[in-house]
Amino acid sequence: MTTKPTKVHHADVVLIGFGAAGGCAAITAHDAGVTTVILEKQPQNKHYSNSRMSGGGFHSPSPEGDFESIKAYAKAMFSGENLPHKLEGEQPEFSDELAHAWATYAPQNEAFMRGLDPQFKTFSSAGAAFPDFPGADRAMYACLRSTYTGEYAIGENENTAHADKASKEAGEAFHACLLTGVGSRKIPVHYDTVAESLCVNEDGVVTGVVAVCNGERVIYHARRAVIITTGGFEYNIRMRKAFLDGPGKEGWAFYGSPANTGDGIRMAIKVGAALSKVGTVAGRVICAIPERRHGLKIGMNTSSVGKPHEIVVDNHGRRYSAERRITKDPSRYIFYKEALLFDTVTLTYPRIPSWMIFDSKLMNGGALVSASAAAYNDIDWDKGNQNALRKGWILQGTTIAELAEKIRAHPENREMMDAKALEQQVETWNRYCDAKCDGDFDAEPATMGELRKPPFYALPLYPGGPNTKGGLRSNGRREVLDWDDKPILRLYAAGEINSAFQFVYQGGGNLAECIVFGRIAGANAAAEAPLV
Repeated sequence: MTTKPTKVHHADVVLIGFGAAGGCAAITAHDAGVTTVILEKQPQNKHYSNSRMSGGGFHSPSPEGDFESIKAYAKAMFSGENLPHKLEGEQPEFSDELAHAWATYAPQNEAFMRGLDPQFKTFSSAGAAFPDFPGADRAMYACLRSTYTGEYAIGENENTAHADKASKEAGEAFHACLLTGVGSRKIPVHYDTVAESLCVNEDGVVTGVVAVCNGERVIYHARRAVIITTGGFEYNIRMRKAFLDGPGKEGWAFYGSPANTGDGIRMAIKVGAALSKVGTVAGRVICAIPERRHGLKIGMNTSSVGKPHEIVVDNHGRRYSAERRITKDPSRYIFYKEALLFDTVTLTYPRIPSWMIFDSKLMNGGALVSASAAAYNDIDWDKGNQNALRKGWILQGTTIAELAEKIRAHPENREMMDAKALEQQVETWNRYCDAKCDGDFDAEPATMGELRKPPFYALPLYPGGPNTKGGLRSNGRREVLDWDDKPILRLYAAGEINSAFQFVYQGGGNLAECIVFGRIAGANAAAEAPLV
C-alpha cells in the first residue's frame, strides 16, 4: 500500500540529479526568471557525481572557429553520417539539429563557466582528436582543463575533494565552479532525496515528481517541466545485463559514481519513453577490485596501462593491441569494443578479463590507478601498490611461468592461460623493446619498456570506464520522445542519460554536452507555459 505523501513542493522546473547537466539546466532556467529545485539522491557530504569525479575537461571551440566546421565535426562524432565509410548514421533523425546546437553553444562553454565564478580558470589541453573528420581543420576546436590553481599539476594523481577552492583542480574544480553558480543564485538543492516516479496527468503531460526524503514521501509539482539529469546505469545489475554486450554483470567495471543506477531511465520508461543506443559506453579496459557496490565490482581508472614495462594480453597470454591505444584519446573511449571480441568457435570472450603484465620497474614506479578515483570509492590503494598486492588484487610470480600459473588459477581466467604462450609473448616483447620497434602493433617507442626485472605481476582488466552514454531517445531540444518520436510533454533530459555522442567520443565531451544540452533543456523547460 502506497503511503500518502505528507509534503508538497511547487516549482516551475524540477530537476532530478545534480551533476553538470542538472546544475547547468537549473542555472539557465533560473536565469530565465522561473523557480527551480534540484533533487539529488546523495547526501550533501557524500555528493560525488560523475562530473565531480571526472578529469574536469570540456570541449570549448574558439568562438572564432568556423560555424559550419564546428557543426560538421560535431555531426561526425555524434552520428558519423557525414563520413564516407559509414553505412548509416547513428541518429540521423536528430543529428543535424544536435550538431547545429553544438556549433551555437559549445564555443560559449568557457565563458559560461567563468561567468559562474570569475576565479575559475582553464587552459587548453587538446585540439580536434579526430583530425580527419569534416571540419576539423577550420573548427578551431579545443578541449579545456578545469582548475583554480591555474595548473593541472595534481590532476587525477591526488584527490582535492577536501581542499579549499583555490587548491582544486580537475573535476573538483569544475564541480566547485558549478556549486558557486548554483549557490549564488540560491537555487534550492534537496539532497538525500530519491526520485521514485514521474507524475503524469490524464492528458499524458508530466506534471511533477514523487520522491522520498528522510523516509517521507514528497510530491514536487512542476508548473512548467521536469528535467532528468540522473546519468547512466553503471551500477544497475539488471540494466547492465539487458543493455551491455557480453557478460553484463561480471564482465564489466566502472569507476564513476555508484549513485548512477539508471533511475531516470526507469522512471521515463514507465511514462512511455523510447530508448536509444543504450549499450554505448565511454570506456576501455580497466582493473576492477572484488569489493562491491550494489553487487558489482568497483572499477579503477588504470592510468598505468600504456606505460613502459607492461603489456596487455588476453586470457591465453597474447597481446592484441598497442597498449597505448587503451589510454590514449580518442581510442581509449571506444577501446572497450576491442575487449568484447567473442570467439565463435570456443564460444568464449577471450579478452574478458584481459591481463596487464608488468615487472618491478612499473610496480615500484607509483600507483597503478588514479588516486583520485580510488579515494572517491573509499579504496585504499597506496602509491606503492602494496595494499592491492596483499589483498590479492595484484598477482605476483618470481618468473613469468609462475605468474601464468597464478593467472590460470584465477577464477575469472577459467584456466585459459597458456604459460608457454605468455613466456613467448614476453620474450618477443623484450626483443621489440631492444630494437625500439613493435613488430606486431606498432606501439609508440616512448611507451615501450622491457619486462625483465622480477618479480612479475598481473592485474585483471575489464571492459568499462567512467560511464555509460546511451539511454533516453531525445531530440535536439532535449525533449524525451516516445517510440513514435513524439515528445512526452514537459519532460526533458540532458547529460549521460541521453548523450549526443552515439558514434565516437573525444575526451571532455560528456562535461561539454552537460553544459550545452543542460542549458538547452533548461531554456526550453523554462519557456513552457505554466500549467493552470
